[in-house]
Amino acid sequence: MATNQHLVIISLDALGFRDLREHQAALPVLNNLMNGGAWVKSVTGIYPTLTYPSHTTIITGQYPRVHGIVNNTKIQPERRSPDWYWYQKDVKVPTLYDLARQQKMTTAAFLWPVTAGSKITYNLAEIFPNRIWTNQVLVSLKASSPLFLLKMNQKYGHLRHGIKQPQLDEFITACAVDTLVHKKPNLTMIHLVDMDSMRHRYGVRSKEAMAALHRLDHHVGQLIDATKRAGTFAETNFVILGDHYQINVTHMIHLNTLFAQKGWLTPRQDQTFEDDWTVMAKTADGSTYIYTRNFDELAKLKKLVAEVEGVETAITGEQAAKRGADPACTLMVEAKEGYYFTDESRRPLVVEPVHPATLGQPDRYHGVHGYDPTKPDYQTTLLVNGPAVKAGARIERANLVDEAPTFARLLGLHFDGPMPGKCLDGIFKEDRE
Repeated sequence: MATNQHLVIISLDALGFRDLREHQAALPVLNNLMNGGAWVKSVTGIYPTLTYPSHTTIITGQYPRVHGIVNNTKIQPERRSPDWYWYQKDVKVPTLYDLARQQKMTTAAFLWPVTAGSKITYNLAEIFPNRIWTNQVLVSLKASSPLFLLKMNQKYGHLRHGIKQPQLDEFITACAVDTLVHKKPNLTMIHLVDMDSMRHRYGVRSKEAMAALHRLDHHVGQLIDATKRAGTFAETNFVILGDHYQINVTHMIHLNTLFAQKGWLTPRQDQTFEDDWTVMAKTADGSTYIYTRNFDELAKLKKLVAEVEGVETAITGEQAAKRGADPACTLMVEAKEGYYFTDESRRPLVVEPVHPATLGQPDRYHGVHGYDPTKPDYQTTLLVNGPAVKAGARIERANLVDEAPTFARLLGLHFDGPMPGKCLDGIFKEDRE
């Protein structure tokens, strides 16, 4: 079979295996894709199971310690709102869209994480203004394809209400539909965040999260229909995936408040801390990194952290690196279900409940991710449908690192060098070369 020249990857942020297992019949578009294509049921994510590291793994096939995006945000303890890993320049390995461009393919991305400043042909980068002297328009223009962004804003900006959901996904879907119809990219990557937002705010199985899942099913249908209007449907393979799942929480752990009490860092009133720290926590929500400088009481630190309420495990930086996480950390700490970490340095208690009235404020959640990807029933999932894909194919288990080599094959591309994952050959039709 000849290579199919169009691939549409749709990331439904926070989509879990459980969502499709329990709600398949109520999701007409996803159900149709599943029945007519391949379903890779339980997909184990990377550690930490955060959006930016996960999406970078999805299109590089490498673990965070190799691709460089080890967290959502950077280590900037003096900033209440640290910068995110928005820019592709932080990615240390080739991406799927780099391979496509080298083969003279056109590419498009819509809020796909860590693509700011990339050479994607049509790019609406995910970025927000994080300095008082700038604004959304300026940072987006700098990070995206400027003329393309202006045109999309002109046509569909009325759908958006800042970064609020579900309006943001409505805007992104409209832009992607327009691009699929009029530009016909070879590779299109779309990141929809409605359900992740609802789970953070209202809980993993909340009616708000389930309503978002139904909206996402509708958006997937709109994107498929766009390829039919474009005349490219017959040669387009579709991928629907999740990056991680979520877990409900009731309590937060402020390790930097504990470290301040020990004199290992100097807290500030706004919950940041001075640059004189010797020990600091850097949250990954359901887990946290601990970094040290000029500190030689590691056994004491590990014992102290292990005794904190809500802490499940604490592993060394060497062990964390073996799991694919940041090799520069001293410890990586995992929370029990129901708990998550913040970076706050001046809280009244090291562990405190999340007050319902604070939900929706920064660092105040009902559901989070970032945990160990092997936690029970915490896996994500993957659907693939199109001319290259075997109808009814089922794979029980796979890993997030298996996705990039699989997507490369769908486009007739190949990653050079060693890959920790493997192409999921079982989803392909037998006659594919």
